[in-house]
Amino acid sequence: MSEKEVFMLESEQIDIKSIVAKYLRYWYLFAIGVVLSMVIAFLYLRYTTPEYSISSTLLIKDDKKGPDLLGSNVAFSDLEIFQSSKSLDNQIQILKSKSLMQRVLTDLSMFTSFYVEGRVKTTEVFGRSQPFRIIVSELDSSAFNKTIFVNLKDNNSFEIEDGETKAVNKFGQQIKTSYATFTLVAAPALASKSGDQVAVKFHDIRKLSNYYNQQLTVTPVNKEASVLTISLTDAVPEKGVAIVDRLIEVYNKEAVEDKNQIAANTIQFIDERLKYLTEELSTVEKDVEAYKRQNELTDVSSEAKMYLERASEYNSQLSELEIQIDVLNSIETYLKKQQNQFELVPSTLSIQDATLINLIGKFNELQLERQRLLRTTQPGNPIVVNVNDQLANLRTNILENLGNIKSSLAITRNNLRANSSQFESRIQKVPGIERELLEINRQQSIKEGLYLYLLQKREESALSLAATVSNSMVIDSATAGDLPVKPKKQLIYLLAFLVGLGVPFAFIYIRDMLDDKVKETKDIESATATPVLGEIAHNYSGETMVVTKKSRGPVAELFRLIRANLQFAAAGKENKVILVTSSMSGEGKTFFSINLAASLVLTGKKVVVIGFDLRRPRLSQSLDIVNDIGVSNYLISDYLPVEDIIKPVPELNGLDIIGSGPIPPNPTELMLLPKVDKLIEELKGLYDYIIIDTSPVGQVADALALAPHIDSSIYLVRYNYTHKNQLSIIDDIYKNKKLVHPMIVLNDARKENGYGYGYGYGYGEDVSEGKKPKKEIKVSGFY
Repeated sequence: MSEKEVFMLESEQIDIKSIVAKYLRYWYLFAIGVVLSMVIAFLYLRYTTPEYSISSTLLIKDDKKGPDLLGSNVAFSDLEIFQSSKSLDNQIQILKSKSLMQRVLTDLSMFTSFYVEGRVKTTEVFGRSQPFRIIVSELDSSAFNKTIFVNLKDNNSFEIEDGETKAVNKFGQQIKTSYATFTLVAAPALASKSGDQVAVKFHDIRKLSNYYNQQLTVTPVNKEASVLTISLTDAVPEKGVAIVDRLIEVYNKEAVEDKNQIAANTIQFIDERLKYLTEELSTVEKDVEAYKRQNELTDVSSEAKMYLERASEYNSQLSELEIQIDVLNSIETYLKKQQNQFELVPSTLSIQDATLINLIGKFNELQLERQRLLRTTQPGNPIVVNVNDQLANLRTNILENLGNIKSSLAITRNNLRANSSQFESRIQKVPGIERELLEINRQQSIKEGLYLYLLQKREESALSLAATVSNSMVIDSATAGDLPVKPKKQLIYLLAFLVGLGVPFAFIYIRDMLDDKVKETKDIESATATPVLGEIAHNYSGETMVVTKKSRGPVAELFRLIRANLQFAAAGKENKVILVTSSMSGEGKTFFSINLAASLVLTGKKVVVIGFDLRRPRLSQSLDIVNDIGVSNYLISDYLPVEDIIKPVPELNGLDIIGSGPIPPNPTELMLLPKVDKLIEELKGLYDYIIIDTSPVGQVADALALAPHIDSSIYLVRYNYTHKNQLSIIDDIYKNKKLVHPMIVLNDARKENGYGYGYGYGYGEDVSEGKKPKKEIKVSGFY
């Protein structure tokens, strides 16, 4: 880390000790501020009406955790559109609603407030402390915030002062005024208040409810429980308890009223729907009856089953008939073939006709008989011919019988087909009939179910209406705290103490922030890198020359320290000509020049101080020496020797001065004359040190004209006098080397400027001239 960075880091460190010391110097301001704040806090607590906290806890029954069959309206609770949840947030908003609070205040007849004047302050009375009650019949808006005074005469009479009239009235007597009509009713506390004056203030219930809504807080106990804490802050505990209790009562009452209204409206709705459904159900039942009568139905399912069975039976019979007809056709075909006239006829298979069976049997017997005869006789044998004739007759009979049977079977088949077609038609109609009947029955079932549902819900609503209870339960009734919550004494006194400290602190801080004067050494260090030679303490003696042979005060010692620092600053180089300047007049250039010269004289050196401030000469006047001849005379004269303008200082042998002389019209031009160099060269031969007291470099450029003739320069900065922005002048001089070896001396250091802790040498508490030093303070080094 470079030397510059180390310097910057050290300069940025906060000197807490010096900051504390700066504020401790004004300890009396902090003491006064604390005392005044405490007195104001005491008076505030004395005359402020204390307020108490009233609280109650209320359990909100949650329908989500099980419906209360007797306490909630369960009708249609199974329908989603009628389901509701008692959200705690919703209940909090209801409890804090303006309409609810207005109803509470109206129920409590809080159109008026009563105040009794005490020794210290006026207090409000309520409830049992009230000497009387006011029953308001009519109240005009002009009465709001109006105060009347009631003077209690005795237990029967009183006098009202309202700015309009002043008359004696009796309790129970109606009083009519331009702003209200009301009646005063005596209360038990009247006997103890006889002869007192009671102030009565009328209120606008709307505004009063807004006020109490702001004072009211409703918060859940925790996230898991459905319990609310209701709190109210009021100056009259009994009044606050009454408001909270009545608030819960009205809240429960409105909840019950809402439930009853819902139940009553539900019953009315159900009755209307039942009446309408009865008519619709009757109409649907008549439609079912007419449809069944029209389609000759009793039970569609059983009749459809019967149709299917009959159709199946007919189909089976038709199959058998078809088989029999096919068999008969086969026999008939067989018999009609010529080659089969002497063959046996096939069996009749499934033919059950007895005549046909007999004929076929006889025919087959004759065929067998013929075949036996032909084995022994010729085909022309008369017996064989006779058998042939019989066979021909039987074939004819069989064919006729076959035709008759076929006709009979065909008729039966046609009848079966007709019957089967009828049943098939019925079967085809069954789905449509069943569908239409199902739609009619569905309507009937829906209306019947809805009818039964509404009957059930009507009974439930009637039960709910008859057994409605509150949806909340009071866990703890309203109670007031024993100690007031407003104002809090400890907090008020603490705030007063902090304000008592804070106001002076802020005053000092703002004053210092707005004051752009140099206050501390760090103001110099942060503004310029110009080395600081030392600092001079405040001169309490008022004398110009404070450095003498016998002086041992802090100011003298600091000049001795600066003298030593000058020797270190020279570092072996010649340092005979020293220029002293500043930013503006009044910073102590002349005072510093004289005493620096005196401190050098005390070391055995010969020193001369030149008053080169040709515009405002102060050197000679400060030492009570006549300024009749001086520098200006020497510079404008060609014959005036240097010895003629030198004047000794009587107080200190070895110290001489050269005054500025008469004020010239062109001081800057005079300083540019070659004789200035001649003057200084001659003085170098006569003196060990030459100190030049010149004009402020921040106002005129005279001092810069002397730069070629000097060995070093000292720039005076006065605490609480030099402006911080003027430090840029010395910084510019240092950076641009406008003066040779510039150094800063801090003048007029006091305790508030950190004197004794910065550059230079001090003696702690006592900084007066001639007093014994009490404490040696650390000295900063020169750089």
